[in-house]
Amino acid sequence: MEKVIALAGNPNVGKSTVFNGLTGLNQHTGNWPGKTVESARGSCHRGETVFRLVDLPGCYSLLSHSQEEEVARDFICFEHPDAVLAICDATCMERNMNLVLQILETTPRVILAVNLLDEAEKKEIRVDLQKFSGELGIPVIGMAARSGQGLEQVFEAAGDLERSGGGKRGLVRYPEPVEQAIAALKPSVSTWAGELVDVRWAAVRLLTGDDTFEAEMQARGRILEGGQKEILAEEQEKLSEAGFGQERLRDAVAEAFIRKAEELCAIAVHYENRQYAQKDRRLDRLFTSRRTGFPIMFLLLLLIFWITVSGANYPSALLFDVLFWIEDQLARLAAVLKIPGWISDPLIFGVYRTLAWVVSVMLPPMAIFFPLFTLLEDFGYLPRVAFNLDRCFRKCRACGKQALTMCMGFGCNAAAVTGCRIIDSPRERMIAILTNSLVPCNGRFPTILLLISMFLAGGVSGLAGSFLSALLLAAVILLGTGMTLLASRILSGTVLQGLPSAFTLELPPYRRPQFGKVIVRSVFDRTLFVLRRAVVIAAPSGLVIWLAANVRIGDTPVFRYCTDFLDPFAGLLGMDGVILTAFILGMTANEIVLPVMLMMYLAQGNLQQISDVSVIFCLLTDHGWTWVTAVSTILFSLMHWPCGTACATIYRETRSLRWTVLAILLPTGVGAAACFLFTSLAGLLTEILKQIA
Repeated sequence: MEKVIALAGNPNVGKSTVFNGLTGLNQHTGNWPGKTVESARGSCHRGETVFRLVDLPGCYSLLSHSQEEEVARDFICFEHPDAVLAICDATCMERNMNLVLQILETTPRVILAVNLLDEAEKKEIRVDLQKFSGELGIPVIGMAARSGQGLEQVFEAAGDLERSGGGKRGLVRYPEPVEQAIAALKPSVSTWAGELVDVRWAAVRLLTGDDTFEAEMQARGRILEGGQKEILAEEQEKLSEAGFGQERLRDAVAEAFIRKAEELCAIAVHYENRQYAQKDRRLDRLFTSRRTGFPIMFLLLLLIFWITVSGANYPSALLFDVLFWIEDQLARLAAVLKIPGWISDPLIFGVYRTLAWVVSVMLPPMAIFFPLFTLLEDFGYLPRVAFNLDRCFRKCRACGKQALTMCMGFGCNAAAVTGCRIIDSPRERMIAILTNSLVPCNGRFPTILLLISMFLAGGVSGLAGSFLSALLLAAVILLGTGMTLLASRILSGTVLQGLPSAFTLELPPYRRPQFGKVIVRSVFDRTLFVLRRAVVIAAPSGLVIWLAANVRIGDTPVFRYCTDFLDPFAGLLGMDGVILTAFILGMTANEIVLPVMLMMYLAQGNLQQISDVSVIFCLLTDHGWTWVTAVSTILFSLMHWPCGTACATIYRETRSLRWTVLAILLPTGVGAAACFLFTSLAGLLTEILKQIA
């Protein structure tokens, strides 16, 4: 036997944690809303029954004001799950009950799960589960999903629900004129809706003019006929005469749910300490204040980068030595087995060496950065970042949620593009997608960091040197953020015109991070996921790079023609043809830009395994590098085309070649303009200083 259970609830009530606990899957969870944009699915077995669980997007209502609400509404209304597990946060039941009551209006097959009882107990909030069950007529479960408490009761409750037949109907009463209109409309709606949806719910949606609901019904072959439309128009006119026009009617419906939620919580929820949120309010005054919010954001960013910079050096060097020792063994093995060079060289010095570079350079910083980022997420700080930056993005006519997707971009731009689904407005979502690559992903950090440490912080050693490097890296990140805001403003005033839309941002309670789970989740869900994707792309690109360096026309390798061709244009940007060619070849994976550059400077056919920073510095300066070249390269590394994975993701999200091309041209144009402007100003300053001298 098979049963389908849909998980529904407000954002940040622990829905995905419940889903993971029930299915044994590892969908990402975090202490900020908007993690589930599509329906995640999993299954589990209990006896002879297979339970199919569907994790619906978190939403505040089923009134279809956003993509998440529409997805949740359509599944609950039209897919007819055997049960809907409505999950609530025990610390804010009144707000959560609004959605529970709406779900009960659409289907009686509801189980109420009151999650986070452990947090409610700490805040001295008592929830009477029996009273809720009696008032609603449905099974009610107490949960603390993070520790596994109450999860198994879901399956028992599903059986109880099947035997009882479901919850009470008509719990929410609307104003009398609205109830009369519903009663008058029911016969024609019953003919139209049939067994597809609840008749009372359908009548209310029609009266309030819910176009998305009617469109979904039409897509399922339920079209309002002439007589039904006449009755609907007549009842809407009567309501309008009674003072319930479309806008007022929607408000009256919403107020009815809120009023009923208040009544229920007054009976079943008891607050023994009314000051339970005082600690959170004090922290919010610190983290979201106009005076202290931005400085704290900058200091936290600086701290994360300093720990990443300081901590990644030794493990990166160790991993580098191990991987290239393995390369030596592979080369010896190929010689012993007498494998022809035309087979072994491209595989060992092309594919494997590229992979070794990517892993040794990328893994240690990611293994430090992602856990730190996830700790802030678990603590509940990320929504405060979005809150602080909302004013900036609104001035640029963009959405404050873009701040969250921008933060995701520090790990992986491709993942951040997918994360843009949390933005409801198509216009603002497109702005977020197009500007996302203006912040550096994890693959760009190694090049930026190395150039900063060699050319801008090279004169300072030890702890002070790593701190200065982190400070300059934070400044580069702030520059990327500023360029994101500027590009968003330009887009919103030209090809994507419009005003910023309002959105609901929930500031979740501050929670003590679960350090063990954070490390495991960040390593497996993020670090290894991003690394695997980079490896898949880097392997074939390593072969292409090796061929470009070893296939010759006359005595000149193919890549030399590319560098000579690009030299004049690159010179205008403060770089040379080798640097620009390395960026082009690095489109497959940003991590290989630096090793490709070194390979071409040494005019050798293999990626170079130079691990000593001083040797790299001498090599670059011998080829004409100055601090101007380094800064120009840093600027272009910060602002240029997205990697191949990100481009593919952009096309998948937009389904448009035009927008994908614009997503490539926009950051490239901004980066080229910034490099040209900086190089021109640096040249002018140099001339002025020469004349003064």
